[in-house]
Amino acid sequence: QVQLRESGPGLVKPSQTLSLTCTVSGGSITASNYYWSWLRQSPGKGLEWIGSISYWGNDYYSASHQRRASISRDTIKNQFTLQLTSVTPEDTAVYYCTGGDKPSAGANWDAYDYWGQGTQVTVSS
Repeated sequence: QVQLRESGPGLVKPSQTLSLTCTVSGGSITASNYYWSWLRQSPGKGLEWIGSISYWGNDYYSASHQRRASISRDTIKNQFTLQLTSVTPEDTAVYYCTGGDKPSAGANWDAYDYWGQGTQVTVSS
């Protein structure tokens, strides 16, 4: 059974870089035709897709996040990581890592096969 777990700081200061890691167990992030994503949900905006990384390592982002977001992976540790630069209080949200076989799942929660439990990130000085 594939399981995902997010880890990272719960509190980040404005202008800093947020770094979150998703550890995948029970399956490989290099498994064919699987895509690994980061989404977030805040009370004012609902669910947002940030970006994804494919099983061969290609990363891609939503238009609204591509300037500040970066997703990378460590195939040895079976992890993928989100970095979000120059954070502001508007980046306060619950962040989720997900996995699925649809490259364009976007913010469609039901299109994913696997989800982490989510981690709260607050941006505040």
